[in-house]
Amino acid sequence: MAKKIIIVGAVALGPKVASRLRRLDPDCEIIMIDRDSLISYGGCGIPYYIGGDIGEIEELYSTTAHHVRDPEFFRTVKGVEVITRVEAIGIDRRKKQLKVRHLDDGTESEMAYDKLVIGTGGTPFTPPIPGADLPGVYPVSNLHHAQAIKELISKGAVGNAVVIGAGAIGVEMAEALTDLWGVQTTLVEMAPHVLPVAIGPNIALIVEKELEKSGVDVKIGAQVTKIIGDAESGVTGVEVSGEVIECDLVIMAVGVRPNTGFAAEAGLAVGRGGSLIVDKNLRTTDPDIYAGGDCIEIRNLVSGEQLPMALGSLANRQGRIIATNIFGKNAQFDGTVGTFCIKVFGMGVATAGLTIHQAKAAGFDPVHSLVAQFDRAHFYPNSKFLFVQLIADRATRRVLGVEAVGEQIDSVKARVDAVVPLLHKGMNVDEVCTLEVGYAPPFSSAMDVINNAGNTLDNILDGRNIPMDWPEFSDLFEKGQITVVDLREAVEAQPFIDQYGAERWIHIPQPELRERCNELPKDKDLCLFCGTGARSFECQIILNQNGFTRVKNLQGGYAIIRVTDPDFIPQGG
Repeated sequence: MAKKIIIVGAVALGPKVASRLRRLDPDCEIIMIDRDSLISYGGCGIPYYIGGDIGEIEELYSTTAHHVRDPEFFRTVKGVEVITRVEAIGIDRRKKQLKVRHLDDGTESEMAYDKLVIGTGGTPFTPPIPGADLPGVYPVSNLHHAQAIKELISKGAVGNAVVIGAGAIGVEMAEALTDLWGVQTTLVEMAPHVLPVAIGPNIALIVEKELEKSGVDVKIGAQVTKIIGDAESGVTGVEVSGEVIECDLVIMAVGVRPNTGFAAEAGLAVGRGGSLIVDKNLRTTDPDIYAGGDCIEIRNLVSGEQLPMALGSLANRQGRIIATNIFGKNAQFDGTVGTFCIKVFGMGVATAGLTIHQAKAAGFDPVHSLVAQFDRAHFYPNSKFLFVQLIADRATRRVLGVEAVGEQIDSVKARVDAVVPLLHKGMNVDEVCTLEVGYAPPFSSAMDVINNAGNTLDNILDGRNIPMDWPEFSDLFEKGQITVVDLREAVEAQPFIDQYGAERWIHIPQPELRERCNELPKDKDLCLFCGTGARSFECQIILNQNGFTRVKNLQGGYAIIRVTDPDFIPQGG
């Protein structure tokens, strides 16, 4: 007798399970239900639809051959029955029946299953802020929200907007509103920097500057205390840390909560945040019920923690595994290192593994390198700077994380993707130093930026390179607690000398340092400064050999200042 498979949720995970399972088993009965009327769409494309990169909303739920993925498509092409506007409300595990509510008429019924798949995703979290229910306040979690927001903006009804939350959706929405529509947008984040879960403060500074340069007003470390307006006229402003920002639209982008209530009530185990607990086969604590996507916890392979990870790419891979296991094979999903990428106006950002903060919280002693290097051979036309931060544990030298940002987004993603397998296997910094990557001048330098990130971190771990990050440099220099030694050419150094004074900004070109090092004070804290940090490291070795013990090297050099604090650079510098 053919098995009956019920799939709850028809956005990412569900369609993948259904399509894969039908290819494996032509005889089983597959029914997919969803409480929405629109299914099988690319939710991650919503900001790009609102921002105009995607012209029509149907493109988000159409195939590459332009077939709309609706119930009729799944019936005729995939051999899968899809019932929309149906919500799962309970599970009788003993009888193996799913209880559902038909949303159009409110009736309830039971659906028998042999295997049940839960891919119900999450619901946007609405913080307890007064006014959060006013007209003009929107989450961004489905196509209906997307259509409503775009219609409002296209009518010219939005001149100013506030986006609450600077995670991925918040940052993407800030770009969408500003770039195409010219809406004056304020991005508000409680954490000390943007993308706080994905990246650390060094790379975040570059992202924040890109947002500000592109017209977004970024407020970090700020809290929304009230949304102002009324039920008739809608939202008129947002109170942020005592300041009122006038606006016509508020986007809530502060995270999601898993849709697992009906499953938890049926006795399936959930974690602290309500996400379903699954094993490596993606089975819940009931062997006949599988789950995946945004509603489950998965293991972070670096920290060992169980965490939700809301990415469509993971949901699709998990869907294939679930279908394979329902068919009777043994496929496993070991976990994730949290690989993530995003476009922010003219910058690409990618990351995998742990940030410095997350590594400390997981019990590691993290050490990091930050390198600035051209993404192609420096002599090749159109080469652009790429900034890579590599993080490792001090004692074991195990690689814990990588972050990258640069103008050529494919180059950024490629470098992080190269490190991901090392994170999966728990390998160390030495393997990044010798990592084999493709080389030709249109693609990279002969010593790729990823290799150099490993080389720099190797030198830091061995105590040869004593680094300083830009935030520390900026603070100490402002307080007069460090003296800079500029190792570049005179034409590059002179504007800084004119601006900050020859006593605070000493110039000795790198080729002259061996002969002139006795001109430098040994009783002061010195910070070496060059274009990217490479020459300054070499000069640090020279000074250490000559008895200088209070010397540090600014990671990223002039290149990092240019993208994080251009106001520090004097006119002509």
